[in-house]
Amino acid sequence: MGTWKLNHNASKFVPGATKNTTVIYEPAGDSIKITVKGTDRNGNSVHSEWTGKFDGADYPVTGDPNADARSYKLANARTLNFNAKKDGQVTVRGKVVISADGKTRTVTTEGKDAQGKKTKNVAIYEKQ
Repeated sequence: MGTWKLNHNASKFVPGATKNTTVIYEPAGDSIKITVKGTDRNGNSVHSEWTGKFDGADYPVTGDPNADARSYKLANARTLNFNAKKDGQVTVRGKVVISADGKTRTVTTEGKDAQGKKTKNVAIYEKQ
């Protein structure tokens, strides 16, 4: 839980990738709410929200042009695996790993760009 800020210098993105600069995890009843803020390839602001459980089921996401649902599943105490889907098709697969000291979060994503080329990004976040 908490607010995570992107460490631009430690992260590796393919050219033109959307960069999620702030990610907030917070309780929402018996679920988790994830709010993402960032910039797209043109420098425009992006904002998406997802509320659900880390049970592997699809839950709706709003504000993400590349996904209408996401699923998260705990792999272990420090690792989440996730899929983003659009119209039932996986658009991005990823993994979130929290460091042993709880201070950094590494998000590795794989998908395809608008031209159908495979992409892989590694975003490093620091807990605020």
